[in-house]
Amino acid sequence: MSGKDVTLNTTDGAFAGYLACPAAGNGAGIVVIQEIFGVNTFVRSVADSFAARGYFALAPDLFWRLEPGVQLDSTNEAEQKRAFELMGKFNVDLGIKDIEAAINHLRGTEACSKVGAVGFCLGGLLAYLAAARTDADASVGYYGVNIQERLDAAANIRKPLMLHIAEKDKHVPPAAQKRIAEGLTGNPHVTICVYPEMEHAFARPGGEHYDQANAELANGRTATFFRQHLG
Repeated sequence: MSGKDVTLNTTDGAFAGYLACPAAGNGAGIVVIQEIFGVNTFVRSVADSFAARGYFALAPDLFWRLEPGVQLDSTNEAEQKRAFELMGKFNVDLGIKDIEAAINHLRGTEACSKVGAVGFCLGGLLAYLAAARTDADASVGYYGVNIQERLDAAANIRKPLMLHIAEKDKHVPPAAQKRIAEGLTGNPHVTICVYPEMEHAFARPGGEHYDQANAELANGRTATFFRQHLG
């Protein structure tokens, strides 16, 4: 397994991504979609962990249009503020375009026959939208923010999607969780997992709300989900 920086291309220009490669040199692909803190140590560690399981894991720099190379510390108050500023300026539609570029890179350059997506926080929303608006073969969203505002996309989900929802998530309050559940009920491709008493970012090691048991539960479900749908 090895990680390296790669160049991704869109009609708007080139941007960077972090690619972790499996030791075998072949396998399915997974796009790892960042939180609001950029392609930082956590995101790279997620990519590395998927590569260790036999996947090509590619984390595209989705903030490149605002500030290339963002890598912020989620535990630093000033950097938290900067992250929220970037999120406020972020264009979701262009983000999906860049995720498509990452999918195309994995399908083309790395010859992955199947490609999935997994995202956290902002990336959780983008993973949901990737399920609706890209040809990703399977997608997983961890505590995605503002999914309830984009339920008009739900009818387009025709590939497997798993959402991990933290019951006590201050960024996804009960009313939002209810709307998400109601908006996705009946779609056989969607699996929703709720984690009682958990708060936002419960699966980020070192974070204020990290919970090892529930993180391992969610990550285990994700691993099984990708084995089923990506091979």
